[in-house]
Amino acid sequence: MAAELVRVQLAERSYDIRVGSGGGHELGAFARSRTTGSQSVVVTDSHVLPHAVAVMDALMAAGFNAHLIVLRPGESEKTLANASYLYDQLAEKGADRHTLIVAVGGGVIGDLAGFVAATFARGLPLLMVPTSLLAMVDSSVGGKTGVNHPRAKNLVGAFHQPRGVWIDADFLHTLPDREYRSGLAEVVKYGVILDAELFAYLEANVTALLAREAEPVRRVVSRSCRLKADVVEQDERETTGLRAILNYGHTFAHAFETVAGYGAWLHGEAVAAGMVCAGRLAYALGRVDEAFCTRQERLLERFELPTQIEPWPIDELLQAMRSDKKTVAGRLRLVLSSALGKAEVVADVPEAQVVAVLESLRREE
Repeated sequence: MAAELVRVQLAERSYDIRVGSGGGHELGAFARSRTTGSQSVVVTDSHVLPHAVAVMDALMAAGFNAHLIVLRPGESEKTLANASYLYDQLAEKGADRHTLIVAVGGGVIGDLAGFVAATFARGLPLLMVPTSLLAMVDSSVGGKTGVNHPRAKNLVGAFHQPRGVWIDADFLHTLPDREYRSGLAEVVKYGVILDAELFAYLEANVTALLAREAEPVRRVVSRSCRLKADVVEQDERETTGLRAILNYGHTFAHAFETVAGYGAWLHGEAVAAGMVCAGRLAYALGRVDEAFCTRQERLLERFELPTQIEPWPIDELLQAMRSDKKTVAGRLRLVLSSALGKAEVVADVPEAQVVAVLESLRREE
């Protein structure tokens, strides 16, 4: 199958998302055509080091002077302390505004390296090379970068569009099952909020997707990237409210991650449970019918994702939700569906109903 290019149209910040399998020898040319410098710094973690080495080889074959920085894996590493460490490394290596930052890894590496690229020397060119399904369909696209804060996930960040995104579906062969399923949660999200046909395709292809069959995987990755690109093109910096719908389930999910401790649940696992909460809340508010909740929960269960939450303290979850970036003057604003394939931001959601939903989905201690 030939690689597909998904174009993100953002005037002078426009870029291509390349979705393919293999073809790593072409990565250097892809990077060369998108930057004027000859120095590159590859940021990765120890779990995906072989992929990063292959990326370095391709960059050097294309004439880049490539440096490698390897971090520890895990959500707990997405910190200002590690950002500071990367600043030190870049300064030591003589990085300037033409130095290409290449993020090779999952969402943690992409967010952290992207944040450093956005802020070092007031902005460096960035190439995303996602190695997890979640990063391929979500975090590598759209320019959101950031690090976690003890009070909330991604509380410190910046918008910084990459020069390009290189997606090699073959990287998914080395992804652990749990992380692969975690990524499927974000694919389900796109179906719920934007594309009922995609949701139906997922329902019909659960077995093939869990088996990581090439054609279905490439199809859902490409479609997810196109859907996200469409939204980002219309609301790059979340000024109109449209882009906020991509955070469906995430206000709940970020609270779960914050209260449980970063890394206790994978991001997609938290998003899956968060979507269940959002669906139940939409039902309680009369926005969707019971069949909507049933279909959503059934699909998540078939992908072996959480549909209940742990017995975390409700007051701590609420406090974390109040720190969500969509909250205004302390009043919760949540992304809720009105039908399969449609969603919007709903303001002034009563906390009592949020509490009721959280309590109804808690596992027994």
